[in-house]
Amino acid sequence: MGALSTPEFWIAASFFGFILLIVYYKVPGMVTKALDDRADTIRKELDEARRLREEAQTMLADYERKHRDAEKEVESIILLANQEAKALAVETRQKIKDQLERRTRLAEDKISHAEKQAIGEVRAAAVTLAISAAERIIAKKMSPAASKKLVDQSIKDLKTKLN
Repeated sequence: MGALSTPEFWIAASFFGFILLIVYYKVPGMVTKALDDRADTIRKELDEARRLREEAQTMLADYERKHRDAEKEVESIILLANQEAKALAVETRQKIKDQLERRTRLAEDKISHAEKQAIGEVRAAAVTLAISAAERIIAKKMSPAASKKLVDQSIKDLKTKLN
């Protein structure tokens, strides 16, 4: 019995034969190539995922910045609107005050004018009434001789006033 009859020899021989067969058909190169291809695919996917992540972070930062800018702009618009509203309120109050003063002055002027006109009318009526009363009194009490004496006296007074 020799070494060729032992099962261990045949197991070892078939193992080395199998290894030689695998090497002959270049199975390790194919396995290595398949593993390398798979590693390259995974590496590319990781790189793409990393790139997409960075792009997403950049977009997020941009949107956050735009959001902050928009909030600042809204605050600015609100502040400006409040200032304009206050200025408009002050201006409106001043215009109303000026208009009220102008109308008050106009009303006071109209009242003053109406008072002067009424006083003038009262005086004219009083003068007319006094003249009428004086004419009646003079007509009743004045004789032609007294009338002539009064006219002569008036002419004398007129001469002295004109000189």
